[in-house]
Amino acid sequence: MGRIIAVANQKGGVGKTTTAINLSACLAEKEQKVLVIDIDPQGNTSSGLGIDKNSVENTVYELMIGEAELKDCIIRSVYPNLSVLPSNINLAGAEIELVGLENQQFILKTQVDKIRYEYDFIIIDCPPSLNTLTVNAMTAADTVLVPIQCEYYALEGLSQLMHTIDLVKQRLNPALEIEGVVFTMYDARTNLSLQVVENVKETLTNTIYKTIIPRNVRLAEAPSHGMPINIYDSKSAGAEGYRDLADEVIERGGQYLW
Repeated sequence: MGRIIAVANQKGGVGKTTTAINLSACLAEKEQKVLVIDIDPQGNTSSGLGIDKNSVENTVYELMIGEAELKDCIIRSVYPNLSVLPSNINLAGAEIELVGLENQQFILKTQVDKIRYEYDFIIIDCPPSLNTLTVNAMTAADTVLVPIQCEYYALEGLSQLMHTIDLVKQRLNPALEIEGVVFTMYDARTNLSLQVVENVKETLTNTIYKTIIPRNVRLAEAPSHGMPINIYDSKSAGAEGYRDLADEVIERGGQYLW
Protein backbone atom coordinates (compact mmCIF):
# COMPACT_ATOMS: atom_id res chain seq x y z
CA MET A 1 0.00 0.00 0.00
CA GLY A 2 1.39 3.38 -1.03
CA ARG A 3 2.67 5.96 1.44
CA ILE A 4 0.78 9.22 1.14
CA ILE A 5 2.90 12.28 1.98
CA ALA A 6 1.49 15.82 2.05
CA VAL A 7 4.12 18.50 1.41
CA ALA A 8 2.90 21.50 3.39
CA ASN A 9 3.95 24.88 4.73
CA GLN A 10 1.60 27.87 4.77
CA LYS A 11 4.56 30.16 4.16
CA GLY A 12 5.14 30.78 0.47
CA GLY A 13 8.56 30.61 -1.15
CA VAL A 14 10.01 27.88 1.06
CA GLY A 15 10.62 25.32 -1.68
CA LYS A 16 7.40 23.38 -1.12
CA THR A 17 6.50 22.88 -4.77
CA THR A 18 10.17 22.41 -5.72
CA THR A 19 10.33 19.64 -3.12
CA ALA A 20 7.08 18.00 -4.28
CA ILE A 21 8.26 17.96 -7.91
CA ASN A 22 11.83 16.81 -7.36
CA LEU A 23 11.28 14.37 -4.51
CA SER A 24 8.60 12.69 -6.64
CA ALA A 25 10.85 12.57 -9.71
CA CYS A 26 13.80 11.19 -7.74
CA LEU A 27 11.59 8.52 -6.11
CA ALA A 28 10.38 7.55 -9.59
CA GLU A 29 14.00 7.44 -10.81
CA LYS A 30 14.64 4.88 -8.04
CA GLU A 31 11.98 2.57 -9.51
CA GLN A 32 9.25 3.65 -7.09
CA LYS A 33 5.80 4.03 -8.63
CA VAL A 34 4.72 7.60 -7.82
CA LEU A 35 1.57 9.69 -8.16
CA VAL A 36 1.85 13.45 -7.65
CA ILE A 37 -1.37 15.23 -6.64
CA ASP A 38 -1.30 18.98 -7.23
CA ILE A 39 -3.88 20.50 -4.88
CA ASP A 40 -2.55 24.06 -5.19
CA PRO A 41 -4.70 26.30 -7.46
CA GLN A 42 -1.51 27.88 -8.80
CA GLY A 43 -0.81 24.56 -10.52
CA ASN A 44 2.96 25.04 -10.35
CA THR A 45 3.66 21.38 -9.68
CA SER A 46 1.69 20.46 -12.80
CA SER A 47 3.52 22.96 -15.04
CA GLY A 48 6.86 22.13 -13.37
CA LEU A 49 6.38 18.55 -14.60
CA GLY A 50 5.73 19.70 -18.16
CA ILE A 51 1.91 19.67 -18.13
CA ASP A 52 0.03 22.50 -19.84
CA LYS A 53 -2.25 23.09 -16.85
CA ASN A 54 -4.60 25.44 -18.73
CA SER A 55 -5.44 22.95 -21.45
CA VAL A 56 -6.06 19.94 -19.22
CA GLU A 57 -9.71 18.90 -19.37
CA ASN A 58 -9.99 17.07 -16.05
CA THR A 59 -8.11 18.19 -12.94
CA VAL A 60 -8.32 17.71 -9.18
CA TYR A 61 -11.02 20.42 -9.25
CA GLU A 62 -13.39 18.41 -11.45
CA LEU A 63 -12.65 15.38 -9.27
CA MET A 64 -13.45 17.15 -5.99
CA ILE A 65 -16.73 18.67 -7.15
CA GLY A 66 -17.86 15.36 -8.64
CA GLU A 67 -17.71 16.27 -12.33
CA ALA A 68 -15.07 13.70 -13.31
CA GLU A 69 -13.90 10.22 -12.35
CA LEU A 70 -10.45 9.72 -10.86
CA LYS A 71 -9.29 7.55 -13.77
CA ASP A 72 -10.07 10.40 -16.18
CA CYS A 73 -8.10 12.98 -14.18
CA ILE A 74 -4.75 11.19 -13.75
CA ILE A 75 -2.16 11.84 -16.47
CA ARG A 76 -0.15 8.63 -16.54
CA SER A 77 3.56 8.19 -17.16
CA VAL A 78 4.48 11.86 -17.50
CA TYR A 79 7.96 10.47 -16.77
CA PRO A 80 8.79 6.78 -16.21
CA ASN A 81 7.04 5.61 -12.99
CA LEU A 82 5.57 9.11 -12.45
CA SER A 83 1.91 10.06 -12.93
CA VAL A 84 0.21 13.35 -12.10
CA LEU A 85 -3.23 14.47 -10.93
CA PRO A 86 -3.00 18.08 -12.18
CA SER A 87 -4.46 21.36 -10.96
CA ASN A 88 -5.14 24.83 -12.32
CA ILE A 89 -6.73 28.11 -11.24
CA ASN A 90 -10.24 26.59 -11.37
CA LEU A 91 -9.42 24.94 -8.05
CA ALA A 92 -9.49 28.37 -6.36
CA GLY A 93 -13.28 28.22 -6.53
CA ALA A 94 -13.49 24.78 -4.95
CA GLU A 95 -13.41 26.10 -1.38
CA ILE A 96 -16.66 27.99 -1.87
CA GLU A 97 -18.29 25.11 -3.73
CA LEU A 98 -17.33 22.62 -1.00
CA VAL A 99 -18.93 24.69 1.78
CA GLY A 100 -21.89 22.85 3.22
CA LEU A 101 -21.02 19.54 1.57
CA GLU A 102 -21.20 16.58 3.91
CA ASN A 103 -17.76 15.23 4.85
CA GLN A 104 -16.08 17.95 2.78
CA GLN A 105 -12.73 17.28 4.51
CA PHE A 106 -12.76 13.66 3.28
CA ILE A 107 -13.39 14.23 -0.44
CA LEU A 108 -9.75 13.74 -1.49
CA LYS A 109 -9.21 10.84 0.93
CA THR A 110 -12.22 8.97 -0.46
CA GLN A 111 -10.77 9.20 -3.96
CA VAL A 112 -7.13 8.51 -3.08
CA ASP A 113 -8.00 5.42 -1.01
CA LYS A 114 -9.33 3.81 -4.21
CA ILE A 115 -5.90 3.84 -5.86
CA ARG A 116 -3.29 3.89 -3.10
CA TYR A 117 -2.53 0.20 -3.69
CA GLU A 118 -1.39 1.05 -7.23
CA TYR A 119 1.51 3.26 -6.07
CA ASP A 120 4.53 3.14 -3.78
CA PHE A 121 4.24 6.87 -3.03
CA ILE A 122 1.52 9.47 -3.43
CA ILE A 123 2.93 12.99 -2.96
CA ILE A 124 0.43 15.84 -2.42
CA ASP A 125 1.58 19.42 -3.02
CA CYS A 126 -0.53 21.66 -0.76
CA PRO A 127 -1.36 25.36 -1.24
CA PRO A 128 0.66 27.89 0.80
CA SER A 129 -2.23 28.42 3.23
CA LEU A 130 -4.12 26.43 5.84
CA ASN A 131 -7.46 26.10 4.05
CA THR A 132 -10.00 23.41 3.11
CA LEU A 133 -7.72 22.09 0.37
CA THR A 134 -4.78 21.66 2.79
CA VAL A 135 -7.05 19.99 5.34
CA ASN A 136 -8.26 17.61 2.61
CA ALA A 137 -4.64 16.74 1.83
CA MET A 138 -3.77 16.14 5.49
CA THR A 139 -6.89 14.04 6.00
CA ALA A 140 -5.86 11.86 3.06
CA ALA A 141 -2.17 11.66 4.04
CA ASP A 142 -0.20 9.32 6.28
CA THR A 143 2.44 11.94 7.00
CA VAL A 144 3.28 15.63 6.45
CA LEU A 145 6.67 16.70 5.10
CA VAL A 146 7.53 20.30 5.99
CA PRO A 147 10.09 22.22 3.88
CA ILE A 148 11.75 25.09 5.76
CA GLN A 149 13.78 27.78 4.01
CA CYS A 150 17.12 28.65 5.58
CA GLU A 151 16.24 32.28 6.26
CA TYR A 152 15.67 34.54 9.25
CA TYR A 153 11.89 34.01 9.53
CA ALA A 154 12.10 30.24 9.08
CA LEU A 155 10.22 29.43 12.28
CA GLU A 156 7.55 32.07 11.73
CA GLY A 157 4.18 30.38 11.31
CA LEU A 158 5.61 26.94 11.94
CA SER A 159 3.80 26.63 15.27
CA GLN A 160 0.54 27.43 13.46
CA LEU A 161 1.23 24.65 10.95
CA MET A 162 2.00 22.18 13.74
CA HIS A 163 -1.23 23.24 15.50
CA THR A 164 -3.22 22.57 12.30
CA ILE A 165 -1.60 19.14 11.96
CA ASP A 166 -2.53 18.38 15.58
CA LEU A 167 -6.14 19.48 15.00
CA VAL A 168 -6.43 17.30 11.89
CA LYS A 169 -4.98 14.41 13.88
CA GLN A 170 -7.44 14.89 16.74
CA ARG A 171 -10.57 15.37 14.66
CA LEU A 172 -10.12 13.89 11.18
CA ASN A 173 -7.09 11.64 10.77
CA PRO A 174 -5.82 10.02 14.02
CA ALA A 175 -2.99 8.25 12.15
CA LEU A 176 -1.42 11.47 10.78
CA GLU A 177 2.25 11.96 11.69
CA ILE A 178 5.03 14.43 10.85
CA GLU A 179 7.13 12.80 8.13
CA GLY A 180 9.90 15.24 8.86
CA VAL A 181 11.35 18.70 8.26
CA VAL A 182 13.67 19.32 5.32
CA PHE A 183 15.85 22.43 5.01
CA THR A 184 15.80 24.11 1.59
CA MET A 185 17.71 26.94 -0.12
CA TYR A 186 20.76 26.38 2.05
CA ASP A 187 23.66 28.70 1.24
CA ALA A 188 26.90 27.36 2.68
CA ARG A 189 28.55 30.76 2.16
CA THR A 190 26.40 32.47 4.80
CA ASN A 191 26.47 32.14 8.56
CA LEU A 192 22.71 32.77 8.56
CA SER A 193 21.88 29.43 6.90
CA LEU A 194 23.94 27.59 9.49
CA GLN A 195 22.32 29.54 12.34
CA VAL A 196 18.82 28.82 11.05
CA VAL A 197 19.55 25.09 10.88
CA GLU A 198 20.86 25.10 14.44
CA ASN A 199 17.91 27.17 15.73
CA VAL A 200 15.35 24.89 14.16
CA LYS A 201 17.09 21.79 15.48
CA GLU A 202 16.99 23.27 18.98
CA THR A 203 13.33 24.29 18.66
CA LEU A 204 11.76 21.28 16.99
CA THR A 205 11.35 17.88 18.53
CA ASN A 206 10.19 16.48 15.19
CA THR A 207 12.29 14.44 12.84
CA ILE A 208 14.69 16.52 10.75
CA TYR A 209 16.11 15.04 7.56
CA LYS A 210 19.88 14.82 7.32
CA THR A 211 19.70 15.93 3.68
CA ILE A 212 19.82 19.71 3.23
CA ILE A 213 18.78 21.06 -0.17
CA PRO A 214 21.24 23.71 -1.41
CA ARG A 215 20.38 27.00 -3.05
CA ASN A 216 21.08 26.09 -6.67
CA VAL A 217 20.66 28.03 -9.93
CA ARG A 218 19.85 24.92 -11.97
CA LEU A 219 17.16 23.97 -9.46
CA ALA A 220 15.57 27.40 -9.92
CA GLU A 221 15.73 27.15 -13.73
CA ALA A 222 14.24 23.66 -14.10
CA PRO A 223 10.50 24.50 -13.61
CA SER A 224 10.53 27.04 -16.46
CA HIS A 225 11.55 24.17 -18.74
CA GLY A 226 8.82 21.88 -17.35
CA MET A 227 11.37 19.38 -16.05
CA PRO A 228 12.35 18.01 -12.65
CA ILE A 229 15.97 18.68 -11.73
CA ASN A 230 17.13 15.08 -12.23
CA ILE A 231 16.09 15.36 -15.90
CA TYR A 232 17.07 19.00 -16.47
CA ASP A 233 20.55 18.73 -14.98
CA SER A 234 21.23 15.29 -13.58
CA LYS A 235 24.66 16.15 -12.18
CA SER A 236 23.69 19.40 -10.43
CA ALA A 237 23.90 19.88 -6.67
CA GLY A 238 20.11 20.21 -6.59
CA ALA A 239 19.63 16.84 -8.28
CA GLU A 240 22.03 15.15 -5.87
CA GLY A 241 20.25 16.78 -2.92
CA TYR A 242 16.83 15.48 -3.92
CA ARG A 243 18.21 12.02 -4.71
CA ASP A 244 19.61 11.92 -1.17
CA LEU A 245 16.26 13.06 0.22
CA ALA A 246 14.47 10.35 -1.79
CA ASP A 247 16.84 7.75 -0.30
CA GLU A 248 16.05 8.99 3.20
CA VAL A 249 12.29 8.96 2.56
CA ILE A 250 12.45 5.38 1.26
CA GLU A 251 14.63 4.31 4.19
CA ARG A 252 12.35 5.99 6.73
CA GLY A 253 9.41 4.04 5.32
CA GLY A 254 10.73 0.98 7.08
CA GLN A 255 9.48 2.31 10.43
CA TYR A 256 5.88 2.63 9.19
CA LEU A 257 3.49 -0.24 8.61
CA TRP A 258 0.93 0.99 6.12
